[in-house]
Amino acid sequence: MIAFLDGQVAEISEVSVTLAVGGVGLEVLAPSSTLARCAVGETIHLRTQLIVRDEQPSLYGFHMNEQLQLFRRLLEVGGIGPKLALALLSHLQVPLIVTAVVNADPGLLTSAPGVGKRTAERIVVALKGLLSDELLALGAGGAASGMKGAGEDAAAALLALGYRESQVRGVVAELVAQGPDDPAEALIRKALGRLR
Repeated sequence: MIAFLDGQVAEISEVSVTLAVGGVGLEVLAPSSTLARCAVGETIHLRTQLIVRDEQPSLYGFHMNEQLQLFRRLLEVGGIGPKLALALLSHLQVPLIVTAVVNADPGLLTSAPGVGKRTAERIVVALKGLLSDELLALGAGGAASGMKGAGEDAAAALLALGYRESQVRGVVAELVAQGPDDPAEALIRKALGRLR
Protein backbone atom coordinates (compact mmCIF):
# COMPACT_ATOMS: atom_id res chain seq x y z
CA MET A 1 0.00 0.00 0.00
CA ILE A 2 1.16 3.53 -0.73
CA ALA A 3 0.63 5.59 2.44
CA PHE A 4 1.94 8.93 1.18
CA LEU A 5 3.77 10.64 -1.66
CA ASP A 6 6.31 13.44 -1.70
CA GLY A 7 6.79 14.73 -5.21
CA GLN A 8 7.07 17.69 -7.51
CA VAL A 9 3.86 18.83 -9.18
CA ALA A 10 4.17 18.27 -12.93
CA GLU A 11 0.56 18.88 -14.02
CA ILE A 12 -2.79 19.82 -12.50
CA SER A 13 -6.20 18.98 -14.02
CA GLU A 14 -9.74 19.50 -12.76
CA VAL A 15 -9.73 16.24 -10.82
CA SER A 16 -6.11 15.18 -10.41
CA VAL A 17 -2.51 16.20 -9.95
CA THR A 18 0.47 14.48 -11.59
CA LEU A 19 3.48 14.18 -9.32
CA ALA A 20 7.04 13.46 -10.43
CA VAL A 21 8.27 10.89 -7.91
CA GLY A 22 11.64 9.23 -8.49
CA GLY A 23 11.51 9.77 -12.23
CA VAL A 24 7.94 8.44 -12.52
CA GLY A 25 4.81 10.54 -13.11
CA LEU A 26 1.98 9.43 -10.83
CA GLU A 27 -1.55 10.69 -11.42
CA VAL A 28 -3.33 11.25 -8.11
CA LEU A 29 -7.07 11.95 -7.96
CA ALA A 30 -7.77 14.59 -5.33
CA PRO A 31 -10.53 16.84 -3.93
CA SER A 32 -10.64 20.43 -5.10
CA SER A 33 -9.28 21.75 -1.77
CA THR A 34 -6.12 19.66 -2.24
CA LEU A 35 -5.76 20.66 -5.89
CA ALA A 36 -6.06 24.33 -4.90
CA ARG A 37 -2.92 23.92 -2.76
CA CYS A 38 -0.89 22.56 -5.68
CA ALA A 39 1.28 24.66 -7.98
CA VAL A 40 3.36 23.34 -10.87
CA GLY A 41 6.99 23.01 -9.84
CA GLU A 42 6.33 22.87 -6.09
CA THR A 43 7.03 19.80 -3.96
CA ILE A 44 4.00 18.58 -2.03
CA HIS A 45 3.17 15.85 0.49
CA LEU A 46 -0.06 13.88 0.04
CA ARG A 47 -1.61 11.16 2.19
CA THR A 48 -2.86 8.51 -0.23
CA GLN A 49 -5.26 5.62 -0.70
CA LEU A 50 -4.77 3.07 -3.50
CA ILE A 51 -7.99 1.52 -4.79
CA VAL A 52 -8.07 -1.26 -7.39
CA ARG A 53 -11.36 -1.70 -9.24
CA ASP A 54 -11.77 -3.97 -12.26
CA GLU A 55 -8.01 -4.50 -12.21
CA GLN A 56 -7.54 -0.74 -12.73
CA PRO A 57 -5.56 0.91 -9.90
CA SER A 58 -6.41 4.48 -8.90
CA LEU A 59 -4.50 6.59 -6.43
CA TYR A 60 -6.37 9.16 -4.31
CA GLY A 61 -4.48 11.90 -2.46
CA PHE A 62 -5.31 14.38 0.29
CA HIS A 63 -3.41 17.24 1.90
CA MET A 64 -5.06 16.58 5.30
CA ASN A 65 -5.12 13.31 7.22
CA GLU A 66 -8.73 14.06 8.24
CA GLN A 67 -9.78 14.07 4.58
CA LEU A 68 -8.23 10.64 4.09
CA GLN A 69 -9.93 9.31 7.25
CA LEU A 70 -13.33 10.58 6.11
CA PHE A 71 -12.75 9.29 2.56
CA ARG A 72 -12.12 5.80 3.98
CA ARG A 73 -15.21 6.00 6.19
CA LEU A 74 -17.37 7.12 3.25
CA LEU A 75 -16.21 4.09 1.25
CA GLU A 76 -17.63 1.87 4.01
CA VAL A 77 -21.14 3.22 3.32
CA GLY A 78 -23.16 1.00 0.98
CA GLY A 79 -23.50 2.51 -2.47
CA ILE A 80 -20.70 5.07 -1.99
CA GLY A 81 -17.76 4.55 -4.31
CA PRO A 82 -14.51 6.50 -4.56
CA LYS A 83 -15.87 8.94 -7.16
CA LEU A 84 -18.85 9.95 -5.03
CA ALA A 85 -16.72 10.14 -1.86
CA LEU A 86 -14.26 12.39 -3.70
CA ALA A 87 -17.11 14.56 -5.02
CA LEU A 88 -18.40 15.00 -1.46
CA LEU A 89 -14.95 16.02 -0.20
CA SER A 90 -14.51 18.36 -3.16
CA HIS A 91 -17.81 20.10 -2.61
CA LEU A 92 -18.04 20.18 1.20
CA GLN A 93 -15.44 20.77 3.88
CA VAL A 94 -14.70 17.99 6.37
CA PRO A 95 -16.18 19.89 9.38
CA LEU A 96 -19.46 20.35 7.52
CA ILE A 97 -19.75 16.65 6.64
CA VAL A 98 -18.92 15.68 10.23
CA THR A 99 -21.48 18.15 11.57
CA ALA A 100 -24.15 16.71 9.25
CA VAL A 101 -23.44 13.22 10.62
CA VAL A 102 -23.25 14.26 14.29
CA ASN A 103 -26.45 16.35 14.10
CA ALA A 104 -28.26 13.77 11.93
CA ASP A 105 -28.83 16.47 9.31
CA PRO A 106 -28.60 14.86 5.85
CA GLY A 107 -29.88 18.05 4.22
CA LEU A 108 -26.40 19.56 4.56
CA LEU A 109 -24.97 16.84 2.32
CA THR A 110 -27.47 17.10 -0.54
CA SER A 111 -25.80 20.15 -2.05
CA ALA A 112 -22.92 17.93 -3.22
CA PRO A 113 -23.31 16.67 -6.81
CA GLY A 114 -24.65 13.12 -7.00
CA VAL A 115 -25.86 13.10 -3.39
CA GLY A 116 -29.64 12.86 -3.19
CA LYS A 117 -31.80 12.69 -0.09
CA ARG A 118 -31.61 8.89 0.28
CA THR A 119 -27.84 8.79 -0.22
CA ALA A 120 -27.36 11.58 2.33
CA GLU A 121 -29.56 9.77 4.85
CA ARG A 122 -27.61 6.54 4.28
CA ILE A 123 -24.31 8.37 4.93
CA VAL A 124 -25.59 9.94 8.15
CA VAL A 125 -26.99 6.66 9.50
CA ALA A 126 -23.95 4.58 8.50
CA LEU A 127 -21.35 6.97 9.94
CA LYS A 128 -23.17 7.84 13.17
CA GLY A 129 -20.91 6.74 16.02
CA LEU A 130 -18.07 5.66 13.70
CA LEU A 131 -16.15 8.92 13.35
CA SER A 132 -12.80 9.26 15.12
CA ASP A 133 -12.26 11.77 17.94
CA GLU A 134 -10.01 13.72 15.57
CA LEU A 135 -12.85 14.11 13.06
CA LEU A 136 -15.40 14.88 15.78
CA ALA A 137 -13.14 17.65 17.11
CA LEU A 138 -13.01 19.18 13.63
CA GLY A 139 -16.78 19.11 13.39
CA ALA A 140 -17.20 20.67 16.82
CA GLY A 141 -14.69 23.41 16.09
CA GLY A 142 -15.58 24.11 12.50
CA ALA A 143 -19.27 24.07 11.75
CA ALA A 144 -20.97 22.87 14.90
CA SER A 145 -22.80 26.14 15.25
CA GLY A 146 -24.49 25.11 12.03
CA MET A 147 -27.27 27.40 10.90
CA LYS A 148 -27.89 29.57 13.97
CA GLY A 149 -28.50 33.32 13.90
CA ALA A 150 -27.21 34.96 10.71
CA GLY A 151 -26.98 31.59 8.97
CA GLU A 152 -30.67 30.88 9.57
CA ASP A 153 -31.61 34.38 8.38
CA ALA A 154 -29.51 34.02 5.23
CA ALA A 155 -30.97 30.59 4.47
CA ALA A 156 -34.52 31.87 4.95
CA ALA A 157 -33.89 34.79 2.59
CA LEU A 158 -32.43 32.53 -0.10
CA LEU A 159 -35.32 30.10 0.21
CA ALA A 160 -37.73 33.04 -0.20
CA LEU A 161 -35.90 33.88 -3.45
CA GLY A 162 -36.81 30.44 -4.76
CA TYR A 163 -33.58 28.47 -4.31
CA ARG A 164 -33.91 24.82 -3.35
CA GLU A 165 -33.41 23.94 0.29
CA SER A 166 -30.87 21.22 -0.57
CA GLN A 167 -28.69 23.82 -2.31
CA VAL A 168 -29.11 26.57 0.25
CA ARG A 169 -28.43 24.62 3.45
CA GLY A 170 -25.08 23.20 2.35
CA VAL A 171 -23.78 26.45 0.89
CA VAL A 172 -24.84 28.62 3.83
CA ALA A 173 -23.54 26.15 6.43
CA GLU A 174 -20.16 26.09 4.68
CA LEU A 175 -20.06 29.90 4.54
CA VAL A 176 -20.93 30.08 8.26
CA ALA A 177 -18.05 27.68 8.98
CA GLN A 178 -15.67 29.90 7.00
CA GLY A 179 -16.88 33.17 8.51
CA PRO A 180 -18.78 32.56 11.76
CA ASP A 181 -19.01 36.30 12.49
CA ASP A 182 -20.35 37.29 9.06
CA PRO A 183 -23.74 39.07 9.12
CA ALA A 184 -26.67 37.62 7.18
CA GLU A 185 -26.23 40.17 4.37
CA ALA A 186 -22.64 39.06 3.72
CA LEU A 187 -23.66 35.39 3.80
CA ILE A 188 -26.46 36.05 1.31
CA ARG A 189 -24.12 37.92 -1.04
CA LYS A 190 -21.51 35.13 -0.94
CA ALA A 191 -24.16 32.41 -1.30
CA LEU A 192 -25.68 34.10 -4.34
CA GLY A 193 -22.27 34.02 -6.00
CA ARG A 194 -22.08 30.25 -5.49
CA LEU A 195 -25.69 29.42 -6.29
CA ARG A 196 -25.77 31.09 -9.72
